[in-house]
Amino acid sequence: MGLARRRHFAMKGRQLLDIEDELFGEGHLGIGTDIDDRNGDGPGLRGYSTLIAALEQGRTGRLGDIVATIQGEQDEIIRSPQPGVLVVQGGPGTGKTVVALHRAAYLLYTYRFPLEDQGVLVVGPNRLFLRYIERVLPSLGEAGVEEVVLSDLVPGVRFGATETAFAAKVKGDARMAAVVEKAVADRERPLKDDLVVPFGLSHLRLRVADSNRIVQAARRRFRRHNAARRFVEAEVFAALAASSRDGVSAETVRDRTRGVEEVRAALERLWPVLTPAQLLHDLFGSRALLRLAGSRWLTDTEVDALYRPRAADLDDVRWSEHDAGLLDEARAVLGPRVGRTGKGRASDLPEYGEEIRTYGHLVIDEVQDLTPMQLRMAARRSLNGSMTVVGDIAQATGPHAPRDWNDLLRHLPDRRPPRVTELTVGYRIPAQTMALAARVLRVAAPALAPPTSIRDGEIPPSIIRVDQGGLGPAIVAAVNRFNQTVGGSAAIVVPDSMMTEVAATLADLGLTFGIAPQDGLEAAVTLVPVGLVKGLELDAVVVVEPARIVAEEAQGMRALYVALTRATKALAVVHVEPLPEALVDERS
Repeated sequence: MGLARRRHFAMKGRQLLDIEDELFGEGHLGIGTDIDDRNGDGPGLRGYSTLIAALEQGRTGRLGDIVATIQGEQDEIIRSPQPGVLVVQGGPGTGKTVVALHRAAYLLYTYRFPLEDQGVLVVGPNRLFLRYIERVLPSLGEAGVEEVVLSDLVPGVRFGATETAFAAKVKGDARMAAVVEKAVADRERPLKDDLVVPFGLSHLRLRVADSNRIVQAARRRFRRHNAARRFVEAEVFAALAASSRDGVSAETVRDRTRGVEEVRAALERLWPVLTPAQLLHDLFGSRALLRLAGSRWLTDTEVDALYRPRAADLDDVRWSEHDAGLLDEARAVLGPRVGRTGKGRASDLPEYGEEIRTYGHLVIDEVQDLTPMQLRMAARRSLNGSMTVVGDIAQATGPHAPRDWNDLLRHLPDRRPPRVTELTVGYRIPAQTMALAARVLRVAAPALAPPTSIRDGEIPPSIIRVDQGGLGPAIVAAVNRFNQTVGGSAAIVVPDSMMTEVAATLADLGLTFGIAPQDGLEAAVTLVPVGLVKGLELDAVVVVEPARIVAEEAQGMRALYVALTRATKALAVVHVEPLPEALVDERS
């Protein structure tokens, strides 16, 4: 725009604390500059002093905007063209989440029409994360963006069930798309015996061969199951009418026999109207149906992992987070639930939902943890293939941890070639902390390099070994030490299995703290299960029992890497059990 410089004023109330000039133009943007050259305007970074001041501010439990400190590599991503899938690979502390959210705001501002009508959808990994980011877009003037977890996109069911890691992996596998489609096809069945219906002084007959012809015709003519129900009904009543010797019309047959129990049962066998929940409830509750639908694609062990006892009432069923992708797949195959209608008559069945809503742009954070079925679910919401997906392969801890971005991209829209970009500078994590985490990364993902930190922390990370019974006091001591030195927000990150135990111990010791799943990050000190810590940032973090984190998580070393890279100022590791080898200091 012809500008030569931008001047940063650091203010506190009416007091001017600092002035810094950011020079524009070739040679001043710092692209390719040595990261360790901190003379002048800093290591190739815009407004270096202002940036460092912003990074040193205490965390509040809510993610803030970065308008004042946007850097060159971040700005290029924010302003990247809208069409197609943009992949942003970024290690811990590189700002990929705020960059993705700023990109959403930028696109809405730049392409107000048509994006305002088409909508923008932000998908996060969990509700704690959504609470953490909820103020970013409103602070940028964009309050109309939908922020969801994937299960929010599935209507009419309740979530909260747990399942084995193996079952979750099976449910997330791309082969399940074929299993769901086959499960629907298995519910489209010709009659076993002729249907004979009393009609006045005679009988009407629907032969098995005619029922088979009707099913095959419906499959050819309709792409989605529920949409064919009215066609099947019309053909059934027409075939019954054709069997009459009196030349009765199909409409008359329908009016006089539609309430007959045998006719209704025949229609339900031929072509039942189904909701996704009904389909999967029947499927998972029957080993026979599971084998019929899945034997071509799944092993016997995988089929057995999907079975669960059938509930007496569908409304009582709780679904797991990995059921969401299957329910959505079923919704796509079944289509909206439509009722049986006659000429001038209202539907006998309620409609199930609406068509799946699509959006003009999608932002997906922590995308590396989505399974193929969840990626298919997200891609189904894309109106035109425009998406921004951000994550870090090194932090992949889900049941289908990808080897590279191609493992994910094959499940996303491909109308245009995808663009993969990378954030390489670590703005948030002190160099000493990153050095410790990098030792874990070399084991967790040897092919990946950690981001380069731009600043040193004032407090080096500490590793504290205690005897049995000393874990709680050591955690409290570390928190108190952080309160006296760095202040701000603190998290105690524990293995999921230790949440109840550690919470009780800390309460007995008089520590005041919040519990992340219930309280978010509102408290000054928060107890966070390692499964929910990804994407968060806090001033100080205490990581408890890293060996148990490694043992319990599906991608244990990667989960530990995530836990070690949440702190912006200070990190402590407290343990009773022996450390993973990567954390053992060779000098000790």
